[in-house]
Amino acid sequence: MDIGYTADHLRTAAATAVRAPSLHNTQPWRFRLRDGGIEVLADPSRRLPATDPSGWGVRVACGAALFNLRIALAVAGVPARVRLRPDPAEPDLLARLVPDIPRRPSPTEQSLHLAIPRRFSNRLPFWPDPVPSDARWRLGDAARAEGCWLELLIGVSAVNAFGEIARSAHRVLERDPAYRAEREQWLRHEPAPDGVPASAGGPQHEPQDVLPGRGFGGRDRAPGRDFEPEPLVGVLGSVGNTAIDQVVAGQALQRVLLTATDVGLAVSLLSQPIEVPTAREQLRVSLGRFGTPQIVLRIGYGQPGRPTPRREVDEVLDLPVVPA
Repeated sequence: MDIGYTADHLRTAAATAVRAPSLHNTQPWRFRLRDGGIEVLADPSRRLPATDPSGWGVRVACGAALFNLRIALAVAGVPARVRLRPDPAEPDLLARLVPDIPRRPSPTEQSLHLAIPRRFSNRLPFWPDPVPSDARWRLGDAARAEGCWLELLIGVSAVNAFGEIARSAHRVLERDPAYRAEREQWLRHEPAPDGVPASAGGPQHEPQDVLPGRGFGGRDRAPGRDFEPEPLVGVLGSVGNTAIDQVVAGQALQRVLLTATDVGLAVSLLSQPIEVPTAREQLRVSLGRFGTPQIVLRIGYGQPGRPTPRREVDEVLDLPVVPA
């Protein structure tokens, strides 16, 4: 293409990009049109200082939004070439997309695009139905397609070993008053365009649960009743842990999430064992994988739900000023 992307391209693609997941649904991204390219920027004003002091979560979220951008542009017939961290002098600039050779979208791109508005984090207990092997293979293939890996923990022993790491990390985080206050700051009891609605929090977790819960409100449940007997847990990891690796991991995460949605699976995310450095290292060693764990997924079949709210697209756009 001789011409670059337009404001219409940006607005249409960004409306899809904002459906990406983020810690506490903070939506920490901005999208800029500059010199015919679309740029993805981290929004430092929406970083969580207590939960995400390094900005890891912001970069993963922006990577997920970047994947949505790529899919939206491909389906529109204007696919992109992507350069990550294109300007070292601007660390918040995480990616730049410029037009590639026009082509028809692939069937996979079309399926993933249709899944974007249907994807949401399901924090309710999943049904006991096992995830079939072909669906598990598709999830792993989705991570590999984006240069990452997905380790699925299958069986009671593997899940219990992970659960010990995750619950220990959760206890460490809960001892920090700033962490707890930050979570409460993003819990929404009234309609809002960001944050986590209390209605989406799921039932309250109990000490005997295999996996910890974040504590976003939710209903009490019968004492002593298990949240889930044997969840399928997946650990998504990248080759390294640089800022670029984290953006790459965000793209892989979104591809996995959309693939899961496409095959009828429900997913919620666990980041407690990633947020605590010692727990993250324990997890890496326990997996015996080369690279760095970036996020944990709880996967299964669940009840229908709906996505959490998003801000208006114009709130996250930076468009060139047109001279009067």
